[in-house]
Amino acid sequence: MAEGERQSPPDSSEDIPPATPNFIIPKKEIHTVPDMGKWKRSQAYADYIGFILTLNEGVKGKKLTFEYKVSEAIEKLVALLNTLDRWIDETPPVDQPSRFGNKAYRTWYGKLDEEAENLVATVVPTHLAAAVPEVAVYLKESVGNSTRIDYGTGHEAAFAAFLCCLCKIGVLRVDDQIAIVFKVFNRYLEVMRKLQKTYRMEPAGSQGVWGLDDFQFLPFIWGSSQLIDHPYLEPRHFVDEKAVNENHKDYMFLECILFITEMKTGPFAEHSNQLWNISAVPSWSKVNQGLIRMYKAECLEKFPVIQHFKFGSLLPIHPVTSC
Repeated sequence: MAEGERQSPPDSSEDIPPATPNFIIPKKEIHTVPDMGKWKRSQAYADYIGFILTLNEGVKGKKLTFEYKVSEAIEKLVALLNTLDRWIDETPPVDQPSRFGNKAYRTWYGKLDEEAENLVATVVPTHLAAAVPEVAVYLKESVGNSTRIDYGTGHEAAFAAFLCCLCKIGVLRVDDQIAIVFKVFNRYLEVMRKLQKTYRMEPAGSQGVWGLDDFQFLPFIWGSSQLIDHPYLEPRHFVDEKAVNENHKDYMFLECILFITEMKTGPFAEHSNQLWNISAVPSWSKVNQGLIRMYKAECLEKFPVIQHFKFGSLLPIHPVTSC
């Protein structure tokens, strides 16, 4: 009898579609400084930082030229970023009296605003189409602000959140880890640098010479992880022009340094004081740990950055639920 009770009706699992989460349009939840406690206790914060640290572990000791698996989803994300790049070429800067914040950026952004859901739909399979409007919000938030024509670490965080959401719905998988950083995030960086240069975007909330970098943070974290246990490149080498020129194609960190030296003039110690100080740290693992602490303190725990972060069903504001 017990045997019979345990049997389920034949093929019943095929009749019942898998439960689909109720996707929602993400919105801001951090309105005042005291709300920051909600953010730090939230499932979104735990999932976001967990995602960053998982990728940090995944790229440890690996060059950008390392052989890794490239899935169809990764290829589609690169194609999406290539489209954004092409739109920059199709939207040249306009003549205007102000040197910074070229207004043509608003035309470029308008195109993304209109097309974001269609772009995301090319990456997300049809059975997950209900997730597209939620995920697309993070893509739109990841390219800068069209009112202020600025870009900063909050926008970079939105792109990481976009990728995190694609992992949560199963579009990206565990074995995509290296490609997420080396292929997708690296392509995103190239497109953002092109945006910053073409439209002379202002750094959002920059701390000037006291900040790590005017625009990015994550490639310094993941880039320092790549260099852990390197046979000869030490932190002191990244302020050496020759070492940077010879190795930047292999290491994200050095690519960032190259971009800074192209964009800024004068002694490195003056225009990038924080990075200059980091070059004195004895090992890359110490640099990596220090940058993770700094990222939490300077980006994730700063109200001016997090007030713009949006929360939905995939990155929820509710407190962490213990399993």
